[in-house]
Amino acid sequence: MLEIREGSCLPRVLVGVNVGLVCVDSIIAILAFTQLIRIHSRNSQLGWTRQKVFHLLIGSSNVGFFLYFVLTLVAACYKWPCWSYSCGFIAMAIPRILLFAAFLLLLSFWIDLCHQADDEEEDDDEYGFLEALLKRSLHKPGSSSADSHRICFPFQSIHVGSRQKIVILVTVLVFLIMITFAVVIWIGMGDNPINSSVVAQVYVALFAIAMLLLGGALACYGLLLCLKMRTVRSERASSEMWKIAGLAVVSVLCFTPGAIIALLTGIPVLYHWQELQINGVYTISLLILYYFVGSSVPSIFVLWVMRELPPVVVTNRRDESRMIAFIHDSSAAAIHQPERWTTAASTQSQVHNPSFLLALLPVQCI
Repeated sequence: MLEIREGSCLPRVLVGVNVGLVCVDSIIAILAFTQLIRIHSRNSQLGWTRQKVFHLLIGSSNVGFFLYFVLTLVAACYKWPCWSYSCGFIAMAIPRILLFAAFLLLLSFWIDLCHQADDEEEDDDEYGFLEALLKRSLHKPGSSSADSHRICFPFQSIHVGSRQKIVILVTVLVFLIMITFAVVIWIGMGDNPINSSVVAQVYVALFAIAMLLLGGALACYGLLLCLKMRTVRSERASSEMWKIAGLAVVSVLCFTPGAIIALLTGIPVLYHWQELQINGVYTISLLILYYFVGSSVPSIFVLWVMRELPPVVVTNRRDESRMIAFIHDSSAAAIHQPERWTTAASTQSQVHNPSFLLALLPVQCI
């Protein structure tokens, strides 16, 4: 039975903050995974979409923060020697990497939208810019056998775009750098000149710079995407433009103070609290800014923007029967132009999707 006593564990002020952050992160993780299950139940045939990946990354990140804060309390009370070195460092770093990957994926999504809109606006001016923004699928339709194969083996048919491969590469690179720093910190436990706390601070500073760059990139592409969407005369496009602007603003306002705190203070390495000076209100304020404002608020806002469920997926056989019935009743002009009717019907169905931002999500994973 864990007993939180002043003097034997963390200071009481840190215990209170950790318990509060545990509650917040557990609620966010539950909401993210619950929404992920609901989304998958509506379009399980599509495999892993970006919307599902966002919820998976946000939920996993907050589970990591939950475990970090709980284990920090346990390690302080039971005086785990490893926790002040590599174990605490790894538990602190992994949730931040997952959060970084989620917003890096969001950045790649916005880059895809901007460049996809530019390309399609040049190639096809007949349908205009709105159709380019509302285009969902990035893959060519396959046969029924391919669809059944995708249902049985969803991970073998995942289509990964070039920019999303860069996201995966950057995330893996950051993870390998973190493991390298963890090994150096572990070596610093022995009798050698390596200072483990300094090594951890170097990693935290590098990661803070990466978060600053990510926030700036989100702000730039969010502004660019909003400027492009201003040309679309639609009430839905206007409302969703504010969501994109909100994501960009929240990213900058949340990532900037967190990065500054990481660069100027030792809050991120608070698992090594024995060597840090803890000052009541000052420490609480920095903890709230770094963890709640820097991590929880962006996660909550992303979940709020993506709160609406996607439309229910209709099977190919049902779609084909509808199209055949329509062509049979149409005029000769419509028969000679099936592609225009198909594109217009697709655009119309996508406009009635519950969320403009979710309609932009491609069918395949990344």
